[in-house]
Amino acid sequence: MIDLHTHTFFSDGELGPAELVRRAAVAGYKALAITDHADQSNIVSLLTRLRPVVAELGAANGLTLLAGAELTHVPPQMIADVVKMARDNGAQLVTVHGETIVEPVIGGTNRAAIEARVDILAHPGLISAEEVQLAAENGVFLEVTTRKGHSLTNGHVVKLARQFGARLVVNNDAHVPGDLFSEEMMRKVALGAGLSPEQFAEAQANSLELVKRGLHAV
Repeated sequence: MIDLHTHTFFSDGELGPAELVRRAAVAGYKALAITDHADQSNIVSLLTRLRPVVAELGAANGLTLLAGAELTHVPPQMIADVVKMARDNGAQLVTVHGETIVEPVIGGTNRAAIEARVDILAHPGLISAEEVQLAAENGVFLEVTTRKGHSLTNGHVVKLARQFGARLVVNNDAHVPGDLFSEEMMRKVALGAGLSPEQFAEAQANSLELVKRGLHAV
């Protein structure tokens, strides 16, 4: 079980990194990415805190831990530069807070993230067919989320991803301990969004691919 979208009290999560990792390990997770909300003002400080500790913290808990970031409400014209800033400062996984229908995300964010070739476009809302096709071409993974509110458009995302061959991952967007869903609950959310059991397994394999890629980053 893998979750590549989690938050600590370095942004709006409830737990510190050590407790988040411990709780995830006890819940059965084998890999985790800490992806606190970031923009150009805090991305360097976030990664400076995380990068030196993730390997040891993960190993102590028997899981693989990545230092990442979720670029959040960054103006579209600035996304490419902040993605580069993140990677230059050691981000092993970069995701962008997509155009969820429950927050006032600036239009054009989805496209800018895809054009910047982020790893994951989180909860992309009512993403367009053209953007999904571009995500498939650019190797950007689209997120199916278990998070309340953001999950309202999962079915739309899955439908277009299947149509245009975009690759999917399933994440929790965890902010509190109760957000760390069991594998069975993650599977049920994915199936409810229109994935088959085989496609859910494929999404898990996609997450593992991103973990392996992250371990070789920087």
